[in-house]
Amino acid sequence: MDVLHDHLMRARAAGASFARTEADPPWGVRLSGAIQLSVHAVVRGRGWLWLDHPASAVELVPGEVTLVRGGPDHCIGHEPGADCLEPEQFRARQRQDGNAAAPRATVFFCGAYRFSGDIGNGLLEALPQVQTLSTAAGDPLRDVITLLSHELAFPEPGQPTVLDRLLDVLLVHALRADFRHSPTAPRWYRASADPRLSTALQALHESPDRPWSVPELAALSGLSRAAFARVFRDTLGQTPMQYLTDWRMALAREMLRTSDAGLPGIARSVGYSSPYAFAAAFRRHHGEAPRTWQRREQLRPPVRAATDPDTPVAGLTQSQLDALGGASPGGAVALPSTGR
Repeated sequence: MDVLHDHLMRARAAGASFARTEADPPWGVRLSGAIQLSVHAVVRGRGWLWLDHPASAVELVPGEVTLVRGGPDHCIGHEPGADCLEPEQFRARQRQDGNAAAPRATVFFCGAYRFSGDIGNGLLEALPQVQTLSTAAGDPLRDVITLLSHELAFPEPGQPTVLDRLLDVLLVHALRADFRHSPTAPRWYRASADPRLSTALQALHESPDRPWSVPELAALSGLSRAAFARVFRDTLGQTPMQYLTDWRMALAREMLRTSDAGLPGIARSVGYSSPYAFAAAFRRHHGEAPRTWQRREQLRPPVRAATDPDTPVAGLTQSQLDALGGASPGGAVALPSTGR
């Protein structure tokens, strides 16, 4: 079990969308900070992206991908400080000008990526507000960008599946690039690369229902019990059993939020001998009973896939994504529910 893969599989939500756009200067578009993770890339020409002030603008050039974590609204324009319109106004301006195919036009795509639950939020919080992935000649990521542009420009059968997988590749490259060097990378990511801890950590993720003990985990790691416990605590900031409990509770919250499993089934899945033992552990961890927590979560607005014009997609309605891509041949594409 790859620990990063495990987090990604549990964090991914349905309803991601892409829009490919061609715009001739002057142009600018404002995108909502409610988008959990935005993906932007220029295929031809260049653009600029900024948050609160144009002085901090990041240049968008072919061969690079820029990701923006949710928070403040962000703008993309032909130059820093360009007048930025809402997506619907942007489309109307493009239609009025009728010059989207001009030689000076910038071709770019925007993606809206959604996550679900605490595990997804943990991944997002570990990323910087704005991150640019640069690609050198021969870098596979450059091929990913080319494929994305082609798929959006020339729709063919199976396109949603292709876009869905390419979006995953982009995200994995972004997480690797940031976590590899960032001092704020999740501790579990650093531990998963430590040969003294990786086997034990993978075992905990692969079989959270097993009644693990520190001696068992130490044996998997080839260390003495004391050495393993010391290295684990120094690297992850908690004991192996505390880490296991936290992971079990994260999985339990996910099941309480998204599945119809009863307490007996959830208890078995996360390693408790009975629903009563699980409920007691949940109450110790969260200060309330699992059913109380579940009822409160069920009052939150549900996460829905983008299947109609009024359904929000990561902070945008599908009609807004359509507006953003409306000036291009490809338009916007709502990816189907993947169940991930």
